[in-house]
Amino acid sequence: MCRIQDYGKFLYEKDKSDRAARKKQKVIVVKEVKFSVTVDEHDYQTKKNRAVRFLSDGDKVKASLRFKGRQMAHRELGYAIINRLIQDMGDIGVVEFMPRMEGTTLHAILAPGKKAEAPKRPAAPKPPTPDIAAPPRPEA
Repeated sequence: MCRIQDYGKFLYEKDKSDRAARKKQKVIVVKEVKFSVTVDEHDYQTKKNRAVRFLSDGDKVKASLRFKGRQMAHRELGYAIINRLIQDMGDIGVVEFMPRMEGTTLHAILAPGKKAEAPKRPAAPKPPTPDIAAPPRPEA
């Protein structure tokens, strides 16, 4: 069995359905948060909060830590910072790529957790309108 149709119309409809499918898909972006071995507490908290915001937006986070010079002798300090970040994320972020050294950089990748994606709440129901009409006004 075969069907005869206009090829231009077929291409138009196919393009239209492809465009509609692209509208609905979510593009996942990997955003990076950079730390150093000598990061101070406030700077750590600021960068952690930035990572939480990225994860709640649905993006992945790459936490990287660069060692400079003699800091390579104390890699355990870098691992402690990255592991602390992973612990602080809790359910917000799931570790997709455990901390690993590549050259002088230590990095890990976190993906959004189940609870990070905010479920859309249904709109609040409107209060019921009374069916009783207003009482008649007295004539003056």
